[in-house]
Amino acid sequence: MKVIKIGAIWCGGCLVMNKVWNKLKDNYHFDYEELDYDMDEDEVSKYEPGKILPVFIFMDGDKEVDRLTGEFSYDELHNKMIEVGIINEENN
Repeated sequence: MKVIKIGAIWCGGCLVMNKVWNKLKDNYHFDYEELDYDMDEDEVSKYEPGKILPVFIFMDGDKEVDRLTGEFSYDELHNKMIEVGIINEENN
């Protein structure tokens, strides 16, 4: 299981979510990949992120399990990551 985070330097919502994202990365050990909407265009296009950023895509191998788009609180993103099996209280 891993998270693919798609964002952009010009994205206000991405800047807001950086604090939440960094706190999760500091508090838990999980696999993730961060892609830039503009710089990683070929890789990003595979995931069809749409126009609203950031996008958090939850993957199990090559299969998308779920995704969140836009801004979320720490608790909302944390709870979704528990729900889909990315993190649990034991891997902090």
